[in-house]
Amino acid sequence: MKKIFISSDHAGYKLKEIIKIYLIKKKMRFEDLGPKNDSSVDYPDYAHKVAKKVKLNKSNVGILVCGSGTGMNIAANKHKNVRAAQCFNLKSTKLSRLHNDANIITLGSRLISKKNALRFIGVFLNTKFDGGRHLRRVKKI
Repeated sequence: MKKIFISSDHAGYKLKEIIKIYLIKKKMRFEDLGPKNDSSVDYPDYAHKVAKKVKLNKSNVGILVCGSGTGMNIAANKHKNVRAAQCFNLKSTKLSRLHNDANIITLGSRLISKKNALRFIGVFLNTKFDGGRHLRRVKKI
């Protein structure tokens, strides 16, 4: 992975800050694209920031956090060559990388625990795309 880009909206801000501490402890390169506090913001603005960075280099990945994970997911997937996956358990997270070559994980801060969010991020960042028959399918997206 070249670089991790992370962002949230106001609902995901606190979880984003926890994720940043996790990334620092793991010595992973990342860039926080905002927001800088939990004041109300519009989630698409931040999803677009991360998606634009991720699509610049195929080794870049993104982490997006909002209240449900859904809004960020929808907005990020509007970008060509972005495959954002809303992850809600370990299996969905692992399969998003193995089968779909997801390059952005979206998380719902109101739906998952901090502990699970960090577990999902670890799986997402450490799981490689299987390729093979899955590559054929990803190319059709």
